Amino acid sequence: MPVSALHKNDRIDHFKSVFAYATIGMLVTDRQGRIAAINPFALEEFGYSEKELSGKKIEVLIPARFHKKLNRYHEKYIENPHARTMGSPMDWFAIKKDGTEFPVEISFSSYQKDRDKYAIVFINDISARKKAEAEIEMLHSELDATVKQRTRELKQTLHQLEITNTQLEKAILFQKAILDNAGAMIIVTDEKGIIKLFNPEASHNTGYSKSEVIDRHSVLLFHDKKEIAGRRKELENKYGITTGDDFTVLVEKARRNIHNEVQYTCLRKDGTSFPVSLTITALRNNEGEVTGFMGIAIDISERKKAEENLREALEKEKGLGELKSRFVSMASHEFRTPLSTILSSAYLIEKYATTDDQFKREKHLQRIVSSVSLLTDILNDFLSVGRMEEGKMQTRFTRFPIRELVISIAEEMKSSLKKGQRIAYHHEGSPVVLLDASLLKHIVMNLVSNASKFSPEASDIEIKTISHHHYITLSVKDYGIGIAKDDQKHLMERFFRGANATTIQGTGLGLHIVSKYAELMNGKVDCQSEPGKGAEFIVTFNTKNRMT
Repeated sequence: MPVSALHKNDRIDHFKSVFAYATIGMLVTDRQGRIAAINPFALEEFGYSEKELSGKKIEVLIPARFHKKLNRYHEKYIENPHARTMGSPMDWFAIKKDGTEFPVEISFSSYQKDRDKYAIVFINDISARKKAEAEIEMLHSELDATVKQRTRELKQTLHQLEITNTQLEKAILFQKAILDNAGAMIIVTDEKGIIKLFNPEASHNTGYSKSEVIDRHSVLLFHDKKEIAGRRKELENKYGITTGDDFTVLVEKARRNIHNEVQYTCLRKDGTSFPVSLTITALRNNEGEVTGFMGIAIDISERKKAEENLREALEKEKGLGELKSRFVSMASHEFRTPLSTILSSAYLIEKYATTDDQFKREKHLQRIVSSVSLLTDILNDFLSVGRMEEGKMQTRFTRFPIRELVISIAEEMKSSLKKGQRIAYHHEGSPVVLLDASLLKHIVMNLVSNASKFSPEASDIEIKTISHHHYITLSVKDYGIGIAKDDQKHLMERFFRGANATTIQGTGLGLHIVSKYAELMNGKVDCQSEPGKGAEFIVTFNTKNRMT
């Protein structure tokens, strides 16, 4: 039977009980902002008696620095009443009788009786939430912190209230305003789980109308069976409670007066779902018998999303920290040899003072130049990885002749090859391509440098480019030591070095950079290699969907 069809006295008892036992501060003010009524929860929260606050202005519950702001809100609201929340949680504080301040959310609703306008003020203590947010911000490692308690256990005993006909009408309007503007899903069931009350917030969030669910469905309509099965195991393991009934699993803790705020997945009518923080309280008659259950659920989708974004940001920060740490470790190792070479060569050059020593001087100068180039390459690798990790790497696509670019790179790298090594280049297809020329140059130079480094003297390095339809292919092939099958699947990882490459200088970042540069241009990197038979790296770019 819908709530609207209940007997008048029953409706008042029900709504008045929600006001009396709600776990949020509620009070009623007249047009001048004087307190006309305040619920027990607010009295306990602020430390006042009802007599002490009756007739006082609402300002007594708010610090002096907020009085002008509160008065403006109240005046505007009385003139133009509609449900609203005053500012963000950072904007407002309340003050207890003992002078203690605490952060709050303040919302307004309203009703009118005999030409008098009244404001219903909801004051929600968000101290726990603020503390949780601060802890999440301060302690990055504690990303799995649970949602702090948003609602408190509703009081269990319902009292029969004797009120006049005027008070009955006033209470109906008052309690309806609470249910309609609570900002949380409120669902009341009988002792078997059949829905008896379904507030507008619940209807809005789930997609069901009141007529579709009241007296027709159990509250299990909104719960995932697999999730209930998991709660059943938890109930048995932690409390020794065994039951096969799903609704009993849901409410058993509340029936036993065990505080029960849990995160659940709420199912919508359209099949989608969203996370909620759910508190269930048993409703009892004067004899203490359970007559039903009340659930208050708060949609925590935005909070979960914020936590996930924070978690991703922390993971990224950890990755950057790891990169810096590895850089220090790698630099201390990789810089040692070239720096020693530079130092020893500089010392020996000073000793060669005669004209006959010119050849020796040039030899050591070349060693210094090579060592400086190696240090520059190492630093450039780390800088490139750092920019990519921070999302600062951008692509600039232009049309350019690929053959001329690769030829100029090959000519530029001749001096850095091992003795007798040769670069052979061949191009097929369209001479002009649409890529980022700077990134492509880095890819070619990195692959050629690796080919030279891992190949013997007097060996060939083959470069081939193909531009055909919507695909551009770059391959660099060498006849060096090759790569084991087990190592090939890790080649693109940061700092990875093959088992047969530990004696060859390098940072393990080159191929990682190549793969990331390729991805920026909608490309991928493949490797074909066998130990002792060389290696061929093939980079394929797909230009089909690229704007011209």
